[in-house]
Order: sequence, then C-alpha cells, then structure tokens
Amino acid sequence: QVKFVESGGGLVQPGGSLRLSCTAFGTIFNQYDVDWYRQVPGKERELVGGITDSGTTNYRDSVKDRFTISRDNVKNTAYLQMDNLKPEDTALYTCNGKLERYGHTLGNFWGPGTQVTVSS
Repeated sequence: QVKFVESGGGLVQPGGSLRLSCTAFGTIFNQYDVDWYRQVPGKERELVGGITDSGTTNYRDSVKDRFTISRDNVKNTAYLQMDNLKPEDTALYTCNGKLERYGHTLGNFWGPGTQVTVSS
C-alpha cells in the first residue's frame, strides 16, 4: 500500500523555524514530484511549493525567501524547511506525491497533514 506521511509540525514562535518531512512508503519515491500545500479552516488550500523528481523547486511568492524544499531519495523523504515563520504561516501542511508519465497520472497520493502553528 502506497502512502505519504508528513511529520514535524508543531508550535513555534514568530521568527522561528520548523522542518517538515514527507515520507513515502510502498513505492519508488524518486519517480515522484512532491508538492507542499497548506490550508487554514474556511480558506482554500494553497500551493506552498514543490520539487520535481529531478530536483527542480518552485515556491509561492510569500514564502520564496523563507522556505526551502529538498528531497533525499535514499530516505524516501521530501523536506520543507521553514525559516522566519510568521503567524500567517499557521496552517495544516499537506504533501502530495504525484507520478506522471506521457500525460498520464500513474500515482497521486496525499498525506494526512501536519499542523503548524506560529504564535507567541
């Protein structure tokens, strides 16, 4: 059974840092693109950024200079390093692993999410 599972969330003060992990089980992780999303109750889910299977990253403008996405294919894990956190970063963070080939989606898996709360 394939699954993606996040970890690393928690409570942090403004200006602090957290590193989230997204670990894949039951599949060949290095073939997947991984995206990080976040959602606040009552608002739409938004894309934070992602990393392709070849390691290319992209970020939304509001996090571009503060967040870093990386991956370790040996550990089957993608990371979201979040620095200089702000209260508006508070959300449920979810990872999505997607495998696409020749225009077809061969795998699309969501983790349950991990809560990040930025508050003093």
